Amino acid sequence: MESPVRRPAIPAVSFNDVATALARLVPIALPPTRAGETGASPKVADFLLAWWNGGDNGHFPVLHLCNLDETIAEDMLTVLAYLAQNPVIYADEWGYRDTMAEICERYRGE
Repeated sequence: MESPVRRPAIPAVSFNDVATALARLVPIALPPTRAGETGASPKVADFLLAWWNGGDNGHFPVLHLCNLDETIAEDMLTVLAYLAQNPVIYADEWGYRDTMAEICERYRGE
């Protein structure tokens, strides 16, 4: 069996690219106040929580990508491209462990 060939549809994404994407995504999911939430907030939270622990926090409906601002969807795809190219890694690696727990508390009430 031949080794899989890297397809150009999945661009190389760096650790820093993901850091930049998360720096934009996290404040959307977790604005300073609930009044600052937008329609994108729960969708971004679903994405982040599904990555963090989908079994407990639910999954991310792929159709959400079609219902978000293009920049937000691209940030999510950046994270997904990185995950496709690297071993298991979570938002904790970028220093978001406590933030993920806060997002979980806000959206899942746990």
